[in-house]
Amino acid sequence: MRVSKWFLTGSIIALVSLIASSCGYKHGKYENPITKDTQQPDKILFDKAINDIEKGRFEMARLTLQTLINTYDSSEYLAKAKLAVGDAWYREGGARGRAQAELEYKDFILFYPTMQEAAESQEKICRIHSEQMDRPDRDPSETLKTEQECRQVLIQFPNSKFAPEAEQITRNAQEVLAEGEFLVGKQYHDRGGFGNVSAANRLSGVADQYPLYSKADEALWLAADSYQKSGPRFRQMEGDAYTRIVRDYPLSPRADAAKAKLKTLEMPIPEADPAAVARMRFEAQNRVTPGLFHRLTNFMRSSPDTYTAAKAGAPQMNAPAKNVPVSVPIPGSAAGFQGDVTVAPADPTGASPAGGNSKQPAPSK
Repeated sequence: MRVSKWFLTGSIIALVSLIASSCGYKHGKYENPITKDTQQPDKILFDKAINDIEKGRFEMARLTLQTLINTYDSSEYLAKAKLAVGDAWYREGGARGRAQAELEYKDFILFYPTMQEAAESQEKICRIHSEQMDRPDRDPSETLKTEQECRQVLIQFPNSKFAPEAEQITRNAQEVLAEGEFLVGKQYHDRGGFGNVSAANRLSGVADQYPLYSKADEALWLAADSYQKSGPRFRQMEGDAYTRIVRDYPLSPRADAAKAKLKTLEMPIPEADPAAVARMRFEAQNRVTPGLFHRLTNFMRSSPDTYTAAKAGAPQMNAPAKNVPVSVPIPGSAAGFQGDVTVAPADPTGASPAGGNSKQPAPSK
């Protein structure tokens, strides 16, 4: 029985990946030790627990740390011990380990919000969720959670040494979220017909919410095409999309075509934003291309590719918002509702709020 060459190659790659992922971190050196040389009982307990963490004896380490916390409630090692409990869960891994680690880290931030380790705890919560992010075409819940927890590092600990890494993970998460929205919008665009309005709504929303997205220019181009196919009343929105490509994404392959479209629409062609030019040049110079091994093993991974994510620029700090569909008339416009909407309790007699009566008397016989 002959075994496929590709099957053997895939099996070897999978085995190498499994070995690489199973060593190093879980049994590695602990990063937050206390080096003070003393024979105090609480320090002895702490050292024993750290040694157990480094050796992968996580349950024993947590028992020892809990003994220290319960017995020496005024110990100078109390905060470090509480943090180490979370680290032991984090290193143990698995769904239960990650969930328990997040609880311990949140607890640490609650009790010690001014310590440097509080920022570290929040950054680890950010990483816990980033390690569970799924591909753009799958469930985005962990990616949304990653974005939320990483933004919290930037909001609560903006001057921490952990802020730059959290900022990059936020950009990575937003790249994945934007890609998911882009894929849905493109499907509507390719479908055509009634899908054009939905496509325009989705694709313009991608560029609004995630301006650093690597395909924001393409999203605007497809949105403009969808506006054009939706009828003449969307002419201004079509032009606005082309204007944004020329102004905000001046080095885009679509920039020259967008200028030509604006000329056809008899709309002004804007100047390129110098900051946008500098940003796009920086991204082009610093974008990393995945290697051969990454491309060959990509089918084995459930995690998303984030090498196209922006490497600079402030990530979006507001929660994702949905655009109002472009087909919905704007209040006060010619096509929209012109009156006022009021709310009043129902009158059992049928009398209207203005004093009239919405019920007509029954005709007499």
